[in-house]
Amino acid sequence: MKLKSILVMMLSMLSMLASAQTPQEAALKKLIEPRLGEGVKVDSVTKTPYAGLFEVRIGSEILYTDEKAQYIFVGNVIDAQNQTNYTKARVDDLSKIKFADLPFDSALKMVKGDGKRVIAIFEDPNCGYCKRFRKTLQGMDNITVYTFMYNILAEDSAVKSKNIWCSPDRNKAWDEWMINGKAAPAAAANCANPNDKISTLGQKMHVTGTPTIFFTDGSRLPGAVDVKALETKWASIK
Repeated sequence: MKLKSILVMMLSMLSMLASAQTPQEAALKKLIEPRLGEGVKVDSVTKTPYAGLFEVRIGSEILYTDEKAQYIFVGNVIDAQNQTNYTKARVDDLSKIKFADLPFDSALKMVKGDGKRVIAIFEDPNCGYCKRFRKTLQGMDNITVYTFMYNILAEDSAVKSKNIWCSPDRNKAWDEWMINGKAAPAAAANCANPNDKISTLGQKMHVTGTPTIFFTDGSRLPGAVDVKALETKWASIK
């Protein structure tokens, strides 16, 4: 059986086990939660298939403990034989979203060629890495890009996003700013825009940096990745 298939099976096993917690796991959850600090909410404790460890899940963050909750292990579980990072794979799985549920009417939309390769990006207008990534996308074909303007880097990010959203041609205004450094004209004070909506959405989805790229399978990639990384990811999506 291929390594990828084994990994998928292990992740599925953890998900199924998490939905049917055993008495031991429930007891460990009660023990470990107060030991992690005041206000920390543990979502689940699940016995893993490796090393006798128990996975402690806090949102999409993963810790590990022993069968008596005496020790807390912070870090990645990596298979020494094939270098598979089980912790990263688990976190990636927990971080997936339902792509079809994104509010696309609150995003800028760019289509090039047949548009069959689709991504959604959270970007801040003051993000230098986003500007670099925009230039990468400019050189690609057969893509559809939904851009959510996510204002987290500077006080004037929201102002720039509003001005762009309220422009007659939003996509042109975005590219003019991100690629050419030409700012959009000031918007009317009463111009409706999705800034608050996208800010709430990004926080709910635990988007902590820009750019953050989402694919149609729900997975994400952080940072200004290159063409090769995008092509590889698209090729992996069935």
